[in-house]
Amino acid sequence: MRPRRRRPVLDRVVPRKRDERINEEIRVPNVRLVDENGGQVGITPTKEALEFAYGKGLDLVEVAAGADPPVARVMDFSKYRYEQEQRAKQARKHQLQIHIKEIKLRPKIGIHDYETKKGHVVRFLGQRAKVKVTIMFRGRETLHPERGRDLLMRLAEDVKELGWIEQQPILDGRNMVMVLGPNKNVGAKTDAKDEDVEGREEALQGERDGEAPPEARDEEPQPRDAVAEA
Repeated sequence: MRPRRRRPVLDRVVPRKRDERINEEIRVPNVRLVDENGGQVGITPTKEALEFAYGKGLDLVEVAAGADPPVARVMDFSKYRYEQEQRAKQARKHQLQIHIKEIKLRPKIGIHDYETKKGHVVRFLGQRAKVKVTIMFRGRETLHPERGRDLLMRLAEDVKELGWIEQQPILDGRNMVMVLGPNKNVGAKTDAKDEDVEGREEALQGERDGEAPPEARDEEPQPRDAVAEA
């Protein structure tokens, strides 16, 4: 048998799973061997399977320890673990992260404070975050939960262009909770209507700067003779 291959350097960067065994760590007498191209070699003594892998300059990796006998595949283990880690990173990158922000109000909140809190809700929804709005009741305020519900519905109405009621107001002890979720178009790029407005503004700016509007520039100029005759 050839000398033991060095453990892949990548193990220091990408830790292996506890039950992941390679090369001499595979102690069973026989394995069901799969070559580097995925071809079935068949049931082979582990010692011969190691020689087979070493002869190709690759590793013998146990990929199905629960099988009888265990399945071992010939591969470049360092490359295999690196590709696994890259795929995991890409999957994490494309995962949609949902953030939940919380705003707390009092039933008797003042107009100025209400506008401030509403501004926070607008900002959170604009960042595509869910907003948990909590009304906190104290003392005798618990006798009039409808005031808290009215306040929550007023807030939902004020921000309906940005968010919708994902969870209706529910009473939870001394608190009443409602959850707002961002609308699908929140945070999207300029839509066609906005682009049309921007186009009109550019035309007006051009007229102010002495330029003719686009429709005037597209017209063919009349010959001078025709103008004179007219």
